[in-house]
Amino acid sequence: MDLAGKNVRIESLFIDEGFGSLDSEVLDLAIGTLEGLHQDSKSVGVISHVELLKQRIATQIRVKKLTAGNSTLKIVEG
Repeated sequence: MDLAGKNVRIESLFIDEGFGSLDSEVLDLAIGTLEGLHQDSKSVGVISHVELLKQRIATQIRVKKLTAGNSTLKIVEG
């Protein structure tokens, strides 16, 4: 799969919460497409609370909200 603009190649893609309203079939297709981009050496970042994404994305950065506006980050390799 190729990501490209008219005059430029795109090497990274970031998606923020774009999956919550998809039915399971379309969600599976979207995740498969993102996995294909990753296999083609593209950087793909996804921000989501969708459980299926949590199960299928191997490397995750989990953010935990703390008090006073602070948070912690945890990198999970799965």
